[in-house]
Amino acid sequence: MADILFWVITLALAFAVIGLMLAAAARGREGAVDTSADLKVYKDQLRDVARDLERGLIAEEEAARLRTEIGRRILTADTTQRAADATGPRGPSQLVTLLSILPVILVAGYGVYYMKGHPALGDQPMAQRLAAAADLRAARPSQAEAEAAAAAARGPLPAPADQRHADLVEQLRKAVAERPEDLDGQRLLARNEALLGNIAAAAAAQGRVNALLGEKAGIADLEAQADMMIMAAGGRVTPEAEEVLTRLLALDRSNGLARYYSGLSLAETGRYDLAFRFWAPLWTDSRESDPWVPVLQSQLPDLAWAAGQHRYEMAPLTAGTRGPDAAAVEAAAEMTPEARTEMVRSMVEGLMTRLGSEGGSSEEWAQLIRSLGILGDAERGRAILLEARERFVARPDDLARINAAGKAAGFE
Repeated sequence: MADILFWVITLALAFAVIGLMLAAAARGREGAVDTSADLKVYKDQLRDVARDLERGLIAEEEAARLRTEIGRRILTADTTQRAADATGPRGPSQLVTLLSILPVILVAGYGVYYMKGHPALGDQPMAQRLAAAADLRAARPSQAEAEAAAAAARGPLPAPADQRHADLVEQLRKAVAERPEDLDGQRLLARNEALLGNIAAAAAAQGRVNALLGEKAGIADLEAQADMMIMAAGGRVTPEAEEVLTRLLALDRSNGLARYYSGLSLAETGRYDLAFRFWAPLWTDSRESDPWVPVLQSQLPDLAWAAGQHRYEMAPLTAGTRGPDAAAVEAAAEMTPEARTEMVRSMVEGLMTRLGSEGGSSEEWAQLIRSLGILGDAERGRAILLEARERFVARPDDLARINAAGKAAGFE
């Protein structure tokens, strides 16, 4: 019954609008006729003034005043006539055009709404939508529940390719269980569980690493834990993972991984406006090599629209990794070999400092490892290689790039 009432009301409104448009067209036509009649009257008045002047019924000054006044009225009427003519053809042809177009518009509008519309959908005020988003956020599954659901959907893990490695990891598990306070053992367990594909176990081990470190847990440790937890949960940001992201953002407000996952968490729970505040600046700060770029590239336009940012346009990204500019390259060409080596060393130090404080893509870490190999700095090169492996342990493609750089640099 409600659906029928909806269609009756909308049809009545549609026919009322059509009637108003036809009435407006008719009034426009009548206005054009009245204007033409006015012009005829004014021209007759000019002839009357000239005839009265010839008969001596009015003085020359009075005749000039009357001609001026009648001329002003003629100009006004002529302007009105021209404006009316510019609006389109008058007469029966305009009514025929309207009568042929309006049914098409009516049928097309109702056809689109019949396919896409929802007449039974109730009002959705902002307060109600915010409350629904809050309820959805509060109802998120815990980390354990999300991991169980992801494991059930994924099925059993494949048999390990290297059984000897799997046996060693099993021994490591027993050793760490006997010495849970062993920080190095927990780190090693997290890394190797990830290599075997046991992401949930790797996330748990990395969580114990960060618990042992306490306030000393660094950006790389927190990144690894958050990344592993979200991967183990099937890509969902659970409340426990969000706590790690909050801690990570407290250490580094510009951290790309934390900003990406924080925006994803808000988008999943219907707060598109808040998610946009994370993702739009992140896109501006990102480079093409950043792992979250493909997702932002495909989803940020829709997110912007849902957030009410209908005029948002994505700016082009910086390609590849950061390197020396043209001026630095030109200056290096004129240096002595010793000075050039010193300049390269200075650039490597700058890259190392930035990656340590801000983080970066796997390409930049690989670039740093190769550069240290060229400089012959094996001690720091191996240390950076281990740190990079910890950062990208849960990302097979990035980890392969890091390992290839370490092998090319001669660090393994």
